Amino acid sequence: MSEFKVIEIKKNILEDNDREADVLRSELKADRTFLLNLMSSPGSGKTTTLVRTIGALKDEMRIGVMEADIDSDVDADTIAQTGAKAIQIHTGGMCHLDADMTRQGIESLGTKDVDLAILENVGNLVCPAEFDTGAVKNAMILSVPEGDDKPLKYPLMFSICDVLLINKIDVLPYFDFDIEACKERVKKLNPNIQIIPISSRTGEGMDAWYDWLRTEVKQWNN
Repeated sequence: MSEFKVIEIKKNILEDNDREADVLRSELKADRTFLLNLMSSPGSGKTTTLVRTIGALKDEMRIGVMEADIDSDVDADTIAQTGAKAIQIHTGGMCHLDADMTRQGIESLGTKDVDLAILENVGNLVCPAEFDTGAVKNAMILSVPEGDDKPLKYPLMFSICDVLLINKIDVLPYFDFDIEACKERVKKLNPNIQIIPISSRTGEGMDAWYDWLRTEVKQWNN
């Protein structure tokens, strides 16, 4: 009978990535830089939310943004117009960022003059959930037009996030989106997650999001 060795490639890759992520977090702690990993589907309003967030907090903390996309510099250019530090990360076709790619972004962005670094991850609800980027906290945006069933379809994404922004609540009257049912589904997956309904277009609910960020950055630096 032939003998052969089974190599668990995915397991090894994730374990190596987790170790790298822990090292990166330790370095960010030493530099007093809070890294937020922001994830969502394309079109959920990540960049619009970031622009409004930077406008509200730029006088309180130094903010830097890393825009991750398969291609294009559109989002990084939009962020740069706010006055925040911004860099573009091209993933070369990959649908997510891992800890090593995040480290390269952090080194390019610099941490000495950044209190809050935000990684706008590649837009999808599958791959980014599997890889620890080295971020202190994970956040995601779910927009009303996407539907309230997304926690059922993409449970891992909702399970690994610390805060969920339900965006575009200004269009709730026009969509069949049950916000309470959505919250219940998310809480079953992740009882400790914070859920904040917002409209990044009108500003509704955004103060609660700003307060969450202020609290997390302060705690990280204590």
